Formats: sequence, C-alpha cells, structure tokens
Amino acid sequence: MAVLVTGGAGYIGSHMAWALLDAGEDVVVIDRLSTGFRWAVPPAARFYLGNVGNRELLAQIFAENDIDAILHFAGSIVVPQSVAHPLEYYENNTSNTRLLAAAAVEAGIRHLVFSSTAAVYGEVADTPVLETAPTLPKNPYGQSKLMSELMLKDAAAAHDFRFVALRYFNVAGADPMGRTGLSTDGATHLIKIACEAALGQRAGVDVYGTDYPTSDGTGVRDYIHVSDLVNAHLKALSYLRQGGEALIANCGYGRGYSVLEVLETVTQLGGNTFEINYRPRRTGDAASVVANSTLVRDRLGWVPRHDDLTVILKTALAWEQSLLERKGGELHAIRQRLVSASF
Repeated sequence: MAVLVTGGAGYIGSHMAWALLDAGEDVVVIDRLSTGFRWAVPPAARFYLGNVGNRELLAQIFAENDIDAILHFAGSIVVPQSVAHPLEYYENNTSNTRLLAAAAVEAGIRHLVFSSTAAVYGEVADTPVLETAPTLPKNPYGQSKLMSELMLKDAAAAHDFRFVALRYFNVAGADPMGRTGLSTDGATHLIKIACEAALGQRAGVDVYGTDYPTSDGTGVRDYIHVSDLVNAHLKALSYLRQGGEALIANCGYGRGYSVLEVLETVTQLGGNTFEINYRPRRTGDAASVVANSTLVRDRLGWVPRHDDLTVILKTALAWEQSLLERKGGELHAIRQRLVSASF
C-alpha cells in the first residue's frame, strides 16, 4: 500500500514525505510546483507534476499506485493574498479539496489527513484555544479551510470514508537531518524572516504592536516544530488505519513565545544583530494565540519531541544557511556557464 502526499514538494509536505519513507511507507507525491521545489521531494518517492484538482491525473495516480491513504497539504496559505485574491483561494483550497475527496471516495480510498489551520477560529477570545471554540474566520484563507473541514465531515457521514483534520498553529523549524526546510522566497513567517535577518539577508524585522497585554507587549504565538507536526500526521494515519472515527484536532504545544522572545533568541543563536522596526498593531492580530492540544495528545497518542524554541530556531537557522550555500553554488554554476559560452 502507498500513501499519496499532495503538495509534497512544499515546506510541510516535503517533511511529510521524508518522515513517511523513514517509517517504511511507500510514498507518492503530487505537486504543481507553484511554490514547492522538485529537489525537495525525496528521491525514493514517486513524483507526479500537476494540480490536485485534475481528476484525470488523480485517476492515473490511483490506477498506477495502490493508494490506501492521502495526506493533503496542497493549498495556498498567505493571508493577505487570500484577501486580495479570494476566488483563487476558494478554488485551490476548497474546490480542489472537494475534487480530491470525491476522487478518493470513488476510488475506495478510505483515509485522508487534512492540513487545516488555527485561522478557522478568527480572533480568539480565550487561550489556550479549544476545538469547541467558535469558528469565525476573518479572511478567505481561514474560511476556505473551514469550508473544506465541513465538506470532509459531510463526506465522512455519507460514505465509507474517514478523515483527521489537524488545525496547525505556527509551524517553524526544519528537518534536523538537514534534508528539507522552508525554502519559499518572500515568506511571511516571523521565524523565517528573523533567520534571514540574522544571516544578513534582510535589513531588519518589523514588529507589529508593542502594547498588547503580554509579558513584553508583543504578540504571543504557539510555535510548533515541523518534525513534531508531521509526527502528528503519522499518528493520525495510524489512527485512521486502525478504524478511528473522523477527528478535528489542534496541533500546537500549548504554550507560546512573544515576538521579542523569538527575535532575542535568534540574535543569540545567530551571533548577529539586526534592526527592529516597531510598527502599529495590525487589524485582526490577537494578543496571544496558543493551542489546547489535549485532544491530539489523548486521541492520537502524540508526544512532541522538539518542544523548545531554541531547538526550533537552531534547525531553522541551519536550513537558512544551507539555502545560502545552495544559492551560492547555483550562482557559481551560472557564472561558469556564461564564461564558457563567451569563448
């Protein structure tokens, strides 16, 4: 049996593909490479280039591989982009999830693990956030993910089909073995931005809001190491294969760090200082967003191994350094080709 990883050339999807192979699974990846990278896909995984909403391609994949489960990471994730281009987000996140679920049901594939988000909660009033908190997304990104959850819930009620939706909080860090990491240019994640600044790739970091009711006035978020996140997906896959019912669960550590705590730790680890620009609060940003992760721990038996900000930042910095070396090597190769072509 094989596992299909959608979006398997992206940040979390590529980590998932490696983790599945490490666990002895047969892995198939589909990715359109709009934000992912072909080199991020493990060599042992079978790769298909294309959109997860392409029913003909899905039919081909299902015919050529004995798929028993799908781990669905393909989607668009940048909140400001979702506000500017909402229909694209509803197509890529919601419509394509519907198509994928329909194709799975038709093919008799009974298990699906869905990449959801804490953005389904909107502006949280109480923290840590329980799964029973009101789901009132404030942007098309969160709304598109919530709509997908609802569709999967209805599909599970009507068909021989089960799913787990994991609502991610702030995913960060990189593979401790250095095989993959967050590689997208122009990323909006605080830790990615801070690591780039620490390595001289950015002039500084903007901090939005210093008057929140937190320990230092800056926003607090629950940062989860990507390796722990993919381990939660492995646990979800095992849970479904053992007959587990549909489940929606938060995925975070249950504690948070402030923006300034992150920047201070990055500075200490990176050994370089950078400019911090203090800006006004952004509309919709909450003072603190931390997961209540009791459900994922109790139902899936998930035990995190990297619950430490220093560990998260060390792996993120190491990956950022490897990207600089990769880009340097690619630039050198281009220059060599240009020199050779001039003779």
